[in-house]
Formats: sequence, structure tokens, C-alpha cells
Amino acid sequence: MKIHEYQAKEILRRFDVAVPNGGVAFTPVEAEKVARNIGGDVWVVKAQIHAGGRGKGGGVKLARTLAEVRGLASKMLGMRLVTHQTGPEGRVVKRLLIEEGINIAKELYVGITLDRSRSQNVLMASTEGGVEIEKVAAETPELIFKEYIDPALGLRPFQCRRLAFRLGLSGDTLKSAVKFFSALYRAYDSIDASLAEINPLVLTKEGNVLALDAKMNFDDNALYRHSEVVEMRDLDEEAPLEIEASKYNLNYIKLDGNVGCMVNGAGLAMATMDIIKLAGGEPANFLDVGGGASVETVSNGFRIILSDKNVRAILINIFGGIVRCDRVAAGVVEAAEKLSVSLPVVVRLEGTNAKEGAEILRRSKLNFVVAETLQDGAEKVTRAIAA
Repeated sequence: MKIHEYQAKEILRRFDVAVPNGGVAFTPVEAEKVARNIGGDVWVVKAQIHAGGRGKGGGVKLARTLAEVRGLASKMLGMRLVTHQTGPEGRVVKRLLIEEGINIAKELYVGITLDRSRSQNVLMASTEGGVEIEKVAAETPELIFKEYIDPALGLRPFQCRRLAFRLGLSGDTLKSAVKFFSALYRAYDSIDASLAEINPLVLTKEGNVLALDAKMNFDDNALYRHSEVVEMRDLDEEAPLEIEASKYNLNYIKLDGNVGCMVNGAGLAMATMDIIKLAGGEPANFLDVGGGASVETVSNGFRIILSDKNVRAILINIFGGIVRCDRVAAGVVEAAEKLSVSLPVVVRLEGTNAKEGAEILRRSKLNFVVAETLQDGAEKVTRAIAA
């Protein structure tokens, strides 16, 4: 789950992570009021959407008078902001973050996430703040410094100091950075985040260390422990079909292709999309229906896939480990009849009672194509679209 920048900063404040003074506004009048309460003579008006690159897209502006704050808010609210992460369709801006202007002396980067290859959280920092960290990682990986965190010990003070030294910090600025890193990790760990990214982390001319921007993502499986985070969910920033799928505990992500995919297991779903690509097709979605794959689950999966008007054929790939393939096949037939599925449907079953399941599909009067292998299924579904 993702949240807005202003929400991430609200969380960070609770853990004593230094952030600029600011507040959220939903109207131009509220924007001016927030700026007046902040005080000073320079403010930043920042569009709030779940995407990076807002500054380049015109979603971050400086204002030097309260009237200018109100004017910029009037222009930004309701605008369709297009960035490299939104795609050409962009996102409609419905809220703004108004913050105090900062005297920036230097921009850095710091982030925490899980390194799955090592089963450890990793604290990363770089002198290349304010730019896309993915570009830095690809072109100059030596400029990203890492400290791996032992889950039994947590982030140790010496690791924070070592990272600050590698960033070239010293004196009071180094001490402030060490305090910042420690507080950021406490926030990340306590709230079950999957990502906490500060880009840029700024050193001010007054010698302060601040999170000028903040991004936080959360582990969906841990949200039951954090009702306050769940309340921050902004459905306007999520795809309608993904919202619908979440109501039925289906893991669904919409893509741009035309081959609908229904698979039980996240890893198998990824492999299925890969082999569709290798066969010359384009997956329309990631859909993991889970281990059970009941009639209700399959029916909901069908309905969500069919709601995507780009889908021209469906590939169902089921491994019968926890669930029996004959039961899945019966569920597929029942769901397809219930929803009057007319698109070509290719089904590949493997595992417990796979032969019995294939026979159930063949005996049905529906438009099923039974595949022998995953490669066979991918080739048949792409041929069905080309026919």
C-alpha cells in the first residue's frame, strides 16, 4: 500500500524524524491558510499524487506571497499531472502539501527497504540526492552506500556513523544525520513499512538535516496491525479493478496487454507472464487467486479479468498442490457458465488429479482449450488472439 508524501511526513514526525513545517490543503483557501500559519516569506506548493517526478511535471512550485500560494493552488488543484511514473494518462491532483521554503546547502539520498536476497533490511545512502536513484544504481552503483541490518540487533549506532562519514559529513551535521538515520529506521520498522525513501535528504544552510521529500510503502500483510495506516489509503490513486480485486483478497495488477492471466501462486503468476511474453503475447494482468482457487474465487477472477476491455483471451494456469485440479476445473466450468464467458480460454492444469480436471474441461460445452504444458498454453493463447 502507498500513501501520499504529506501522510508519510505525518508518520515520520511521530518518530522524531525531522521534516519541514507544512500541512495539507484541499482548496486554494486552505492552502493560503496553511501558508499563513507556517509563516515566513517563501512557501512550496506540492501536488500530492502517488508518483515521482512531480517537479518535472509542474507539480512543485515556489510562492513568495500568500496571494501567489492561493493562485498556484487554484492552478494545481484539478490539473492532470503527467510524470514518467504516471504514464501519458497522468493523475488528477486533488490535494496539496504546503511547506515552508528551505535554504538548501546540499541534497543527499537515504532509503530503507528489504533486500530479499539477504533477508535483511538495508539502509542506503548516496551523495546523489534529488535525482532518480534507479539511474544512479544503474550508472554509478559505487555512489550508493549500504548498511545491512541484522534483524536481531536492529540498526546499530556505528552503522549510522559509518554511513554519515561515507557521505562526507562531519561535526554537528554528522550527529544530526546519525540521529536522522536512527529515527527513520525506527519509523520504518515500527510501522511495518516495505519502503521508506527520502529523496532528497537536505542539509540546510543553517546546519539542519531535513526530509525534503518522503515516500513510504507498506507491507499489505501487516496492515491489520496498523489501522491508522489503512485509514490513509487513497482509492482515487488506485486502479478501479485493483480496488475491486482487493475486496475479494485477490492479488491483481492491471497491465497493458491483451492476454488475461489467472494463476494460483505469485511466483507461478510471474513465470506465466514471462512465458506469454516469450510466446509473443502481452499479459493483460497479474492475478494470483491463491492456493484455494474455489468456485467463488475463480468466478471473481473471471469477472475482474473480463472487466478489462483489452482482454481478448484468457490463460488459466493452476498447480494442484493444496487444491485438487478436478475441483478447480469444476469451478472454472461453473464460473464460465455463470458469467457467459465467450472469449477463448486456455487452461493448463498440473498436479493432483490434473488428468481428471482436463477431462472435466473437455466434456464441458464451453470454449476451453486444454494445454499439456505451460509453454503449450502460452502458445495456444497467443494463437487464439491472432486467429
